[in-house]
Amino acid sequence: MLNLSSLFYSGVEQPTLLENVTLSARRCDFIVEAKEAVRKQLRTALPAVLRELGHEGVAVQPRFFTQGSWAYKTLNAPAHPTQQADIDDGAYLPLSFMKVTSKPSVASKVFFAAAEAALTPLVRERGWRLITDKPTCIRIEIAEYAHIDVPLYAIPDDQFEQLRKAALAAHGYFTLDEAMKRAERDAWTALPHDQVLLAHRDENWVKSDPRPVKHWFLGEVERHGEQFRRSVRYLKCFRDWQWVEGGPSSLLLMATAAPLFEGRDRRDDLALLDLVEGMPDVLRQGVYCPTDANESLTERLGKAGVEDTIKKLQQLELYLRGAVNASDPAQALAWVQNQFGPRFPNLPDRVKASSATAVVQATPAVAVASPLVGRTQAG
Repeated sequence: MLNLSSLFYSGVEQPTLLENVTLSARRCDFIVEAKEAVRKQLRTALPAVLRELGHEGVAVQPRFFTQGSWAYKTLNAPAHPTQQADIDDGAYLPLSFMKVTSKPSVASKVFFAAAEAALTPLVRERGWRLITDKPTCIRIEIAEYAHIDVPLYAIPDDQFEQLRKAALAAHGYFTLDEAMKRAERDAWTALPHDQVLLAHRDENWVKSDPRPVKHWFLGEVERHGEQFRRSVRYLKCFRDWQWVEGGPSSLLLMATAAPLFEGRDRRDDLALLDLVEGMPDVLRQGVYCPTDANESLTERLGKAGVEDTIKKLQQLELYLRGAVNASDPAQALAWVQNQFGPRFPNLPDRVKASSATAVVQATPAVAVASPLVGRTQAG
């Protein structure tokens, strides 16, 4: 059996897949500076723009909450030229301040319009691109390799300072009668006062609170160790190479992998192989958001998307299992590169032969029930 682990990750030898898919320090610094510039612009310009639009009130500066892969430390560099690193930075205003209009449906449009107007001078100054057709956010392309998404939230006043967890049961309508009822309750007094709302261009306000997912994932990393975080990044590397567009969401990959993961001591290759072996069955059973049992992540992907993901994961298992069981390191690496692309290092000299004993030692211990021993009697 071959040991390919040092080509996935190594604290000593370079290059590795993980190093090759990590954004350079220069690009990370650029993203951090751009994110802070966006925040500063919204803090200073958004209250003024709201006043200019005729919405008087207390000049509250928005607060921000970084979410997604940047917050989870699972962000990878794009695998293809048409892909971009995605940085999510939510902007929050207190619910009372958003009640600058008589209807929530109007307020969501006001929030988008004001935020876009506030950001326009900065975008023009930097030569960036403002994209305003995303349903749940404002997107700013800051480079050919990265964009910043700014979702807009209204949060209860008592949570504005602490940004504590909240949720809202979404509701919709499908008939004219229900639409009329919806119009009647289209007032701030009809909405819960203790919930987090995400501004939506088409649906006005929808249930959304990204904080529980971040708390869940960081808890999984604490429970499983850093090898789990690395494994998620490998799955995302695989996804980005295999699907130039689309594919399973990062949240779906994380939620599918978390209950299956078992650490392998200094063997990231085997830990990943264990994961991809079990993931197809979990996907067939259906995967739900780890913080919302009513939100099906597999349904969101769709039946055809789930089947495509399962097919590609089975292929990954086939190639990865063949690689670790190969006798020729060059052939093993060719198989792995087929699945991860050229960012996986093609360095046969770094591939090590692994004994059966070493593999057993890398396997996590499994608790076994004590044997049943009957009573004995002396004499």
